[in-house]
Amino acid sequence: MGVIKHLILLVTTFLMSLLSFTIEARSHVDIFSLRKYGNIVSGADVTEALKDAWNDACASDRPSAVVIPKGTFKVREGEFKGPCKSPIEFRVHGTLQAPKHPHGDSWITFAYVDRLRLSGGGVFDGQGKAGWEKNDCHKRIDCAKLPISLRFDFITNSIVRRITSLDSKNFHVNILGCNNLTFQGVNIIAPENSPNTDGIHIGRSIGISILKSRIATGDDCISLGDGSKRIKVNNVICGPGHGISIGSLGKYNNEEPVEGVIVNNCTIINTTNGVRIKTWPASPVAGIATNMHFSDITMVNVSNPILIDQEYCPWNQCNREIPSNIKINKVSFKNIRGSSATPVAVKLICSSNLPCEEVKVANIDLVYNGIKGSITSECMNVKPIISGIQNPPICSSSYTTASK
Repeated sequence: MGVIKHLILLVTTFLMSLLSFTIEARSHVDIFSLRKYGNIVSGADVTEALKDAWNDACASDRPSAVVIPKGTFKVREGEFKGPCKSPIEFRVHGTLQAPKHPHGDSWITFAYVDRLRLSGGGVFDGQGKAGWEKNDCHKRIDCAKLPISLRFDFITNSIVRRITSLDSKNFHVNILGCNNLTFQGVNIIAPENSPNTDGIHIGRSIGISILKSRIATGDDCISLGDGSKRIKVNNVICGPGHGISIGSLGKYNNEEPVEGVIVNNCTIINTTNGVRIKTWPASPVAGIATNMHFSDITMVNVSNPILIDQEYCPWNQCNREIPSNIKINKVSFKNIRGSSATPVAVKLICSSNLPCEEVKVANIDLVYNGIKGSITSECMNVKPIISGIQNPPICSSSYTTASK
C-alpha cells in the first residue's frame, strides 16, 4: 500500500506541475490590444491600428495575440503577413466591417504564417449587398472580380475557431497553398440569392479539416478546386446554397490532382445540390480526381442529392460534345438518407472518354414527395458497385446528353 500511495503522490505532483506549466505558458502570451494603438471606439476605422498591432505581434519572440475588443470597427483592407517569430493569435471579439462599395480582389488576407490561431467569436462583415448587384461572374467569363472576404494563403499548422463570416461580396473564405489548417465552429452566412458567395473554397492545399460548422450561403457551401488533398469535412450543416462540391475541375491547364476527400456526418438542407463532383467538358488537359468518400449524410429537401456531373457547363460556356478529360475513380456514396426535391435523386454522369471506375453506392434511402413522377436515378458511362438499401434503384434510367 505504501508503494501505491507513493506512486499516486508522484502522479499527482506531475499533473499539478503540468497544470502549473500550462497556466504559466498561457500567461506568457504577449497581448497586443487594439486599444493601445489609438482612440479605438466603435465605428472607428482601425485599418492602420490593426496593421501596426499585427506587425508588433508578429515580431514578438514570445507567443502573441492581437486582440480586437467588442464593438464594430471599419477596415478598408487588411493584409497580415508572416513569417512571424512565434505562434500568433488574431482574437476578434467584435465586428470588423468591410467597405460597402467593392474594390480589389481581397478584403482580409493572412499569408505565410505558421501556427496562426484565428478566434474570439467575432464577425467579419463583408457588407456584400452592394457587390452582389454588380456580380455577374456566374453569367460572364470576363466579369469584374469582387473582393473575397477572408484569404488564407500558405498558412501552416493553424486553426480557425468560433468566427463568423457575414455577407461576403464574393467567396467568404479562400484557402490556397495551405497545409494542416482546421476550421472548427465556424459560421458562414449570406442570403440564398447572393451570387458566387462560396462558403469555403479550397485549392492546392493539403490536410484541411472543416468541423462542426454551419454554412448558409448563395453558392457552394464547400468547394474543392484542383490540388486539394487529404480534406476532411465532418459535422457540417449546409444550406441554403449549392451543396458540397468537388470541382469544378478541368477548366484550366496545369491543374493538379484531387485525392483523399472524406465528407461524413453532415446535414444538407434546401440546397440546389447535395454532394457532387463536377468537371468541365472539353478539358484542355487530362486530370484525375480519386479516393473521394461521402457517408452518413442527411438530405432535407435537396435537389440532386447525389451527383457526378462530367458535363458541367454553366451558362453554356463550353462545348458539351467534347467529353471531359478528368478521370474519376475510387468514389463512394454510403448511408445517405432523407428527402429529394427532384425526382432524379441520384445522377452519375461520367465521361465517355474516361468512364468512372470503382464507384460504390451503398445504403441510399431517399424519398421524393413531389408531383413530377416517381423517384429515380440516371447513369452514363459508369458501372457502380451497389450494395444495401437502394431507394431509388441505382441506374434505373439511362441518360443522354441531348436530354439535358
